[in-house]
Amino acid sequence: MRPAERPLFWLLAAEPAARLMTGTVIGLLLAALGAFGLARNELSARRAAFETDARIAHRLLSQQVVQHDAILATLALLQPGGGAEPAPEQRLPAVYPQVQRVLRRDRAGAWPGPDAEALAQAEATSRRLGRAELAAVDLARGHYTLVRAAEPASFALRIGVPALVPRSEWPIAAGSAVGVRLVWGDQRFELQPGAASPSAWPFEFSKHLAADSQPFDLQLRGGLGWRELPWAWMAAWAAGVFGALAAAAAWQRQRSERWRAVELLRLGQVGRLNALGELAAGMAHELNQPLTAVLANVQAAQRLLVDEPPEIDTARTAMAQAVQQARRAGEVVARLRRVVERPELGAALRPLALGEALRSALDLLAPDFSRLGVALAVDDQSSPAVLAEPVALEQIMHNLLSNALQALEQVPMAERRLWVSVATAGSLGLLTVRDSGPGIAPELLARIFEPFFSTRPGGLGLGLSLCETLAAGMGGALTARAASARGAEFVLALPLAPDGGV
Repeated sequence: MRPAERPLFWLLAAEPAARLMTGTVIGLLLAALGAFGLARNELSARRAAFETDARIAHRLLSQQVVQHDAILATLALLQPGGGAEPAPEQRLPAVYPQVQRVLRRDRAGAWPGPDAEALAQAEATSRRLGRAELAAVDLARGHYTLVRAAEPASFALRIGVPALVPRSEWPIAAGSAVGVRLVWGDQRFELQPGAASPSAWPFEFSKHLAADSQPFDLQLRGGLGWRELPWAWMAAWAAGVFGALAAAAAWQRQRSERWRAVELLRLGQVGRLNALGELAAGMAHELNQPLTAVLANVQAAQRLLVDEPPEIDTARTAMAQAVQQARRAGEVVARLRRVVERPELGAALRPLALGEALRSALDLLAPDFSRLGVALAVDDQSSPAVLAEPVALEQIMHNLLSNALQALEQVPMAERRLWVSVATAGSLGLLTVRDSGPGIAPELLARIFEPFFSTRPGGLGLGLSLCETLAAGMGGALTARAASARGAEFVLALPLAPDGGV
């Protein structure tokens, strides 16, 4: 996958520190969202359980108070005899634990006990409404009385509030944090105390019991505290998130490294192909020079031999030069072949006199200097010995001098100047070629050594690129800059030979 096609999540272009920070932020965000979801689910589950328990508690207590109405209605209907000892209704507390006492008022009698007046008022109200009525409510002490008017006798039940709770069916365990109480006006009775401190997320439930005669409100309060949150699950979720992110980062890192290795291999192959193409083009470019010299010398020898009388010695010199250039072409082909087939087995460098190599290159191009009328200034008094490959050094010098001549063709003949010098600078031997041509624009200097880039119309743009490659292969460098007055200046720097010997 190419970089532009990779997903945005792993942010591969970021630096390692930025990726770590981004992963940490994402992990914290996911951990927080997961923890929030777990807490929310726990809150919803607790709330649902609380409401279910509250409805069950309401139903059970409603059944209890409705049962009181039924007991009184049955007593009013049956009117058990008051003369019997003990009266039958007095056995009800043994059957119903919440019934503490059963009271009876015959037609001519009065209600017994200190609450007689309250019972009488409740009886009057009960007679008017046709149902049981509350009297003597004392929730602080945990009891109230329910009165039912009837003929010839009226009945009352004294109810103990704590016994209203049917423990065998009660949904809320003893000691639970849920508080349960009965409320009537400003009176209340705690059926179950619940938690002492308020919860972080409180739940509340309030509803009338299903009996008009006993208009109590059942109230429940509960909630979820910080300690009751699912911390273990939340910690496990956070650990899972960061573990997954770490695994994803490791996988992505391996994937990125694998991709990088593939890309490097591909780029290496492409570079190899480009190098081969450049070498092939360079071979054609470099072979053109010795082959042209071979052709010129052979043609000159032909003309010398057909003259009358034939100039045998001059023809022999021309043929010898042709042979020399043919060998040079063969050496170019052999060197380029070695570079292509086994680049690590290039020809060994050897000490060469930089001045002698320069004079050989100048002798080869002497006819061109004469034809163009170039004023040549040579400073080869210092001839340092450098480590170089003979053919490569000859090619570099020939290219630099040929390029200078091509540049000088673009200026008037009277202005054609060429300065060539050899010198020593520290551990390097320097060859400088400076011309008075039109020069190189500053914005083009940075590209002058790029393959296939040329400032000359019709140029291949391979000469300087190949020269730079050859110089670097010999441990040296080739640089270009604008001359101080006009033109361009090229400097070839090569390492000096050990002990300065040739």
